[in-house]
Amino acid sequence: MTKTYDQAYFDKWYRSAEHAVRSPAELTRKVSMVLGQAEFYLGRPVRNVLDVGCGEAPWRAVLRRLRPGIEYRGLEASEYAVARYGRTRNIGLARFGQLAELRFDTRFDLIVCTDVLHYLKPAEIRAGLTGIGEMAEGLVFLEVYTREDDPGGDRVGFHGRPARFYREAFNEVGLIPVGSQCYASPRLARHVAALEAL
Repeated sequence: MTKTYDQAYFDKWYRSAEHAVRSPAELTRKVSMVLGQAEFYLGRPVRNVLDVGCGEAPWRAVLRRLRPGIEYRGLEASEYAVARYGRTRNIGLARFGQLAELRFDTRFDLIVCTDVLHYLKPAEIRAGLTGIGEMAEGLVFLEVYTREDDPGGDRVGFHGRPARFYREAFNEVGLIPVGSQCYASPRLARHVAALEAL
């Protein structure tokens, strides 16, 4: 069965009281944590964000509330989300694997990819990660769950891989783990102390 990321999907997993796995308060705490980590390593405020697999772009509103003037760009494979919100929320149509070739006129202080990688095949993950490694100026937040986790939520098409698979894939593109699913870009390597890198 092909999975469809249409309005019904987003209504169920992001708005339904019965199925939604994250509250607005939890999202705000998460965005605040990631911004804080990024700005700690950058040594300045985050200026721009690339949100890969952004869905309807829930991070955008929180980011703009916390950092007015921040530049936000979303990428999403759902034709529904892009048709409905693409113009007003700056979301472009792209799959994760297309990051192997897709480039913009700047690197990003923060790259976010939440709840995406564990639904993809290994070849697409590795292809997209090459682009993330090249486009990241600051921090990368890769929220991904493994066979060792029990995240709840949408399990259709979920690949329960060992955590080792992701660690190796992230390491291949130079991402440095600094905790809470955050990774410093290769450009920040000199700012990461030995005991910070997990």
